[in-house]
Amino acid sequence: MNQFTRFALVAGLGAMIAACGSNGLLNRDRPDEFAVQRQAPLVVPPDFNLVPPKPGAPRPAEGSAAAQTLEALFGGPQARSSVETSVLERAGAADPGIRSAVGDPATATVAKGSVTRDIVAAPEGDGANAIAVIPG
Repeated sequence: MNQFTRFALVAGLGAMIAACGSNGLLNRDRPDEFAVQRQAPLVVPPDFNLVPPKPGAPRPAEGSAAAQTLEALFGGPQARSSVETSVLERAGAADPGIRSAVGDPATATVAKGSVTRDIVAAPEGDGANAIAVIPG
């Protein structure tokens, strides 16, 4: 080994050993892990004004699923804007039997073309034989 390699090795080892000490070249502030204060245990104070819940009664803190969904998504129910109110007024009320009429085979629909008819009439499969063609 030449002299430069020995010096570099000794300097590197010295720096690693100095890093392990608390008052060495690389002194830094760190928290004392042994100076941890214990927290007092949680104690539930007695409240004699509480009455036990009645069996089958809904919980007072819970609302309906729709209210919980609105609260989670939007932060609660919001007032409708003037544009939304105007659109709803112009659209009018839906026919009460609209869902039954849409699924009826006698309902008149707009012809979308032969390709759409073929797609809708195609048998359901696992897609193993599907081919994608990009026209170019």
